[in-house]
Amino acid sequence: MTDQPLVAILDDEPQIRVMLSEALTEAGFRTAAYSRATEFEAALRKTTPDVCLVDLGLPDRDGLAVVHRLALESGASIIIISGRAQVQDRVTGLDLGADDYIIKPFDPAEVVARVRVRLRDAKTRTAQSETARFEGWTAYFDRYVLIEDSGEEVSFSHAEGEVLRLFLESPKRLISRQQMQEALGGAAGESFDRAMDVRISRLRTKLKEDPKNPRLIKTIYGAGYIFLGDVKWD
Repeated sequence: MTDQPLVAILDDEPQIRVMLSEALTEAGFRTAAYSRATEFEAALRKTTPDVCLVDLGLPDRDGLAVVHRLALESGASIIIISGRAQVQDRVTGLDLGADDYIIKPFDPAEVVARVRVRLRDAKTRTAQSETARFEGWTAYFDRYVLIEDSGEEVSFSHAEGEVLRLFLESPKRLISRQQMQEALGGAAGESFDRAMDVRISRLRTKLKEDPKNPRLIKTIYGAGYIFLGDVKWD
């Protein structure tokens, strides 16, 4: 049974942990539930879940800080589960590295479906090349790092990596907002659009782009984006 994906649940509400554990177990997943960030992070030192469900209202740590650390240090997919329904909360969570955001109260079936989407996307990525070279840069998707030909190294988050891969897999082709939403998952709308804007802005900064006249990632207003560099996958 060890081939079953492992889903970690971090939420301080016992009923939420039980509800999600039961729904995910019934759907064929292994689960591990935690009420505090400290015990969750201790467990991560021994094993890496395939998907992490993280509540933002934790008793011992800011949930957003947990999400950001996960995004930088773990290859797990991250889904925020939170009662915070404001657009800015969702944008911040996605910006810090979460792959999806589910607002409480929710139907456990929706969470199971979102987990399956993240696992399907992860399986697709595993079958893909993990190194791409373009315009003086090399992107290592297995290590979440960009290395310039000069040797300078810049890390990127899991969420930023998804956007970068999308561009590098379709160079010199228009990618619309709808295509981005379909490829990356998550609910369409203002929060998704703003999260994408932030991720693209951060990628431009890491690639040393001129914000007023970016050379590689061009915005086509009202249509989407185009990546203009030549790309070679190893």
